[in-house]
Amino acid sequence: MVRRYTNALKTALLLGVLTALILTIGYALGGSTGLIVATVLSLVMNGAAYFYSDTIALHAMAARPVNEAQAPELHAMVRELATSAGQPMPRLYVSPIAQPNAFATGRSPRHAAVCVTDGILRLLTPRELRAVLGHELSHVYNRDILTSSVAAALAGILTSLANLALFLPIGSSTEDDDGPHPVAALLMLILAPVAAGLIQLAISRSREYQADVDGADLSGDPLALASALQKIDQWTRRLPLPADAPHAAYAHLMIAHPLSDDGVAALFSTHPPTAERIRRLRQLASQVAAGPSGPARPAPRSSWAGALAPTMRSLAR
Repeated sequence: MVRRYTNALKTALLLGVLTALILTIGYALGGSTGLIVATVLSLVMNGAAYFYSDTIALHAMAARPVNEAQAPELHAMVRELATSAGQPMPRLYVSPIAQPNAFATGRSPRHAAVCVTDGILRLLTPRELRAVLGHELSHVYNRDILTSSVAAALAGILTSLANLALFLPIGSSTEDDDGPHPVAALLMLILAPVAAGLIQLAISRSREYQADVDGADLSGDPLALASALQKIDQWTRRLPLPADAPHAAYAHLMIAHPLSDDGVAALFSTHPPTAERIRRLRQLASQVAAGPSGPARPAPRSSWAGALAPTMRSLAR
């Protein structure tokens, strides 16, 4: 619980820094007028991120809604986890993408959606899929999706303002000008988008670690989540999404980084290293098993074995 509040405080501070960067760039571009424009732009973009982020993300992934008749086992898994958490049932979607992945979106638990790809349905065992769903539901219940959407919107504003600066004159250093020194303004326009990207990465990475812990607690099966992450990581490396694809902009929402991140690009991945996530989950499983409360909770009942076969046949029709 303390860790959750600490992460929430860090996130609030980082979002505050992002907003301050936007206002600073607005001032650098147009003085007092630019500051007002940047403030209005921030409010509009955050409003759009709040109300429409789920619709945009699902459309980009070509996701289709699946009802209980089409995917009864998938619905049963999610309903069980949602009931266990005392939270409402989210809408469920399936994306036709072959790469195994999953993500959650929506501004609150009552306006949430969970999407899985065809690839993940084919790759994971029911036990592993259940653990992945627990991870995604934890993102929903922790309001991570709203945080990520707002962070992405703010970072996008910074990038747009920096691009706009290429076509606008930067203020002078005369006494009559209410703008900053031109050299300082130029440095801010160059460095602010980079800082925004790094802040967005810090938010995403810390939230992924927390969702791993909370998801493992919800499903009661940290080893299954570790196994799922290992499989997903192997296959996302074989089937990386192209960086210029429409859904690449939503890489930060997915349980595993879907893009190729070899070399320097790995430093700017929106996700923490998969190997480290797996190590922490295995350590968590060991701690729970050796703790004073007794052994870890048992894995899901064997009634889930083979449960996804009917779902895959239904969705393939």
